Amino acid sequence: MADNRFVVTAKQRGACFCPVSASVLMPVDKVAGKVLVDERSGAPVPTQAEAFAGGTRIHWMLDSMAPRQQRRFRLTDGRAASGPGVEIAEVEGKLQVKIGGEVFTNYHYRNITRPVLYPVIGPFGHGVTRAFPMEDLPDDHKDHPHHRSIWVAWGEVNGSDNWSEQPGHGTLAHRAFEARSGGCVCGIIATRNDWLNKDGRKLMEDRLVYRFYNLPASMRLIDMEITLTATEGDVKFGDTKEGGICSVRVAAPIEAARGGRIENAFGGVNEDETWGKRAQWCDYSGVVGGHRVGICVFDHPTNFRHPTYWHVRDYGLMTANPFGLSHFHNSKEFDGSHVLPAGKSLAFHYAIFVHAGDATEGGVRNRYLDWVYPPQTNVAE
Repeated sequence: MADNRFVVTAKQRGACFCPVSASVLMPVDKVAGKVLVDERSGAPVPTQAEAFAGGTRIHWMLDSMAPRQQRRFRLTDGRAASGPGVEIAEVEGKLQVKIGGEVFTNYHYRNITRPVLYPVIGPFGHGVTRAFPMEDLPDDHKDHPHHRSIWVAWGEVNGSDNWSEQPGHGTLAHRAFEARSGGCVCGIIATRNDWLNKDGRKLMEDRLVYRFYNLPASMRLIDMEITLTATEGDVKFGDTKEGGICSVRVAAPIEAARGGRIENAFGGVNEDETWGKRAQWCDYSGVVGGHRVGICVFDHPTNFRHPTYWHVRDYGLMTANPFGLSHFHNSKEFDGSHVLPAGKSLAFHYAIFVHAGDATEGGVRNRYLDWVYPPQTNVAE
């Protein structure tokens, strides 16, 4: 079979540590005997293959590209490049994610109200999300015990409180893993969860996919796709500020109330200028362990009501909230509720970017654009 050749073309901004992919018309087991070569340097490039209907997609990471630069790659016979990558393993009832041999996060899914990612380790070895209530650290506020690091929840699902942990709350119950695998480019956790009311009656289900990319220690990128499906009949997502399809509670030193900084894509700063506002991304940064670090949530243009509204507080909460319009506009003339018809699905796509420095120093704007508008990959002539 002839070699597969690809040309990758950067946008007008260039690109930096950006994942790209390409389709190949061969089974995934055949790709295992191939190597991707950078035709400019002749060097092998670490790749990862993933099976899809009708073929295979290969994934690799671009270290850097100049504006409008083109690079050519060839998938040919040979030994694939290897190196430290992303490992995912079951450890004490949770899935542990390591990048380059170091623990980055754990996916907790057993004996918990809703699955969460905790801890989330930043560039200098310190957690960037709150420990409480997963752990009890002396400087943590003990408010809002349902604010658990990184999680998915909503406060009104057919009237059920699937946000708080107050009496009568609903739960998200892990049902099954579809994938949990590591690789030299990314690690993948794909899971299905049931949304239950306080009586354990199923309201709907979701399919949640996390991809953890193998990047330099100065940055981390989690790609998050969640598909909500109305399996039990119509589902109404109520208009409430109490919820976040992608929710983050930052570590205590990062809180704006303690000297940290909130910033959104339009330059709004802290709660007064970001709460209830729409933006393509929202970033939270502060000093942890003597180093300034940040965590940012990216909202994809394909998402419902993009750019999303942000329920973000100076005390450390940051959520992407597409339904709470009457609260954000402070007017009952706005109704942000949404009915998902029986049998239909609603998909959301986010990324969580952990970085050194504040939003400017961490290059958040360009990393968002790399994620939304990556270099274009085409089959070479």
